[in-house]
Amino acid sequence: MRKLSTFILCAVLVSCTNPLPTLEGMDISKWKDDKNGCFGKRQEMEPALTQQMNKLKGLSEMDIVDLLGRPDENELYKRNQKFFSYYVTPGPDCPDPEELPKKLVIRFNAMGYAQLVSLGTARH
Repeated sequence: MRKLSTFILCAVLVSCTNPLPTLEGMDISKWKDDKNGCFGKRQEMEPALTQQMNKLKGLSEMDIVDLLGRPDENELYKRNQKFFSYYVTPGPDCPDPEELPKKLVIRFNAMGYAQLVSLGTARH
């Protein structure tokens, strides 16, 4: 009986998860294909991204990866905080990198949920 109730609880929790948000004005497949922002596709989507960054807050790490693809950079910080970075303008690994590229930075708390989302210039 205990296994059955555990199974039912897990099924309810899985079925109650929210769907990923839709980012209007962004072609997510082009975003994912523009690794490090090298081809300028992410830069074209910057205005739409700026208006909707709040939709990313509260999402889990896996939700962010499902939505935006694997990050261009990730960093583990103290207290189990993690940072994902996505270059919006050509990053340092591009053939023609910008001197101060813009990047989307998402900070995750120790529980693995996006706590802070910002867009700014990257410093090397």
